[in-house]
Amino acid sequence: MAAGPLGAGERLSLRVSPAVSFAPANLVVRATIQADAANRAVEVVAESIEFYRSSEIELDGENAPRTNTFEFRSLPSGTYEVRVTLRGGDGHQLANVRQQVNVIEAGGAK
Repeated sequence: MAAGPLGAGERLSLRVSPAVSFAPANLVVRATIQADAANRAVEVVAESIEFYRSSEIELDGENAPRTNTFEFRSLPSGTYEVRVTLRGGDGHQLANVRQQVNVIEAGGAK
């Protein structure tokens, strides 16, 4: 389910690891962004039915790092949709990618 390296015409790719883990889980999200003067922010969201966490950083257009890494720590069990959104200067969406990951309850506890 991970998006690989950027292909022709792709502005954004996503890699989340691990794809399956035990709670409490630490997820590492890597967003690879094609250099472009329009790039002004990247937002990453990890969301399940019962949990939500997000982070956003500003980008300096074509001078921004190509790869941005985010870490979400101690996520409880659940099926998460991890989304990365690339935004332009006026806040409009330039690109969006998503990946699903599973955090399994450890030890069969309820």
